[in-house]
Amino acid sequence: MGDYIISCSSTADLTTEHFEKRDIHYICFHYFLDGREIADDLGQTIPFPEFYKSMQEGAQTRTSQTNINEYAEYFETFLKDGKDILHVCLSSGISGDINSARNAAADLQKKYPDRKIYILDSLGASSGYGLLMDAAADRRDEGMNIDDLRDWIENNKLKMHHWFFSTDLTFYVRGGRISKAAGMFGGILQICPLMNMDEEGHLVPRYKIKGKKRVIQSIVRKMEEHAEGGLNYSGKCYISQSNCYEDARQVADLVERTFPNLDGPVEINWVGTTIGSHTGPGTVALFFWGTRRVD
Repeated sequence: MGDYIISCSSTADLTTEHFEKRDIHYICFHYFLDGREIADDLGQTIPFPEFYKSMQEGAQTRTSQTNINEYAEYFETFLKDGKDILHVCLSSGISGDINSARNAAADLQKKYPDRKIYILDSLGASSGYGLLMDAAADRRDEGMNIDDLRDWIENNKLKMHHWFFSTDLTFYVRGGRISKAAGMFGGILQICPLMNMDEEGHLVPRYKIKGKKRVIQSIVRKMEEHAEGGLNYSGKCYISQSNCYEDARQVADLVERTFPNLDGPVEINWVGTTIGSHTGPGTVALFFWGTRRVD
């Protein structure tokens, strides 16, 4: 375990305490709030409630992935210490971040030819990406070497399920992901889109469900359909939420009642500022291990 580090980006949406406890290193994305550039530093510079309140009050947001120079500087701190690197990126289906990481790694490989620098695509996002990193940390701690862990991640990452719903379509309309007419129609009818992440790491709308109560039941039914072991699922379950904790808590309570063999209580995290800049408040995401994603 001592000869390599595991790493990801801040978009894995775990807490600083969680990353530190599990010895998972991370590099920060950036976002802009009304033109001011801020590190996506897990709510340390601007607390998450303040960030989402600003969005609701009309603040303009956009995001910026980590550039090659930032990655090179970040990676070199570990290489100088004689460490190999296994870095897992935010899904290439929603971000080009992996290109910056790979280009930086290729440059550094020339300078450090004896070191291993593996750059992997999580094909995931938010706390599902985080749950994948948590599982990687388990295997590193059990003594798995960097090559075997790289292979394990590649062979298992599509078993990480990502299901999302949103009760507020405002920011999906603002970002152009749904039309103004669809957003208005959906708001009037209280439509809550249920989405998931496909095998290429794209976020895909799957169902239009009327009402919060029904979409909460529907997202848990998706876990019943796909969870490893069905109702006997014994893995971990994470949820992330964008300033709608009560909705997330209702999902977590239903999951805990439905799956009595969970590995610990459901962990609820924030949707971070990078992903939250696009979803806005009102999004709940459910993550668990299950059948391999095939579409």
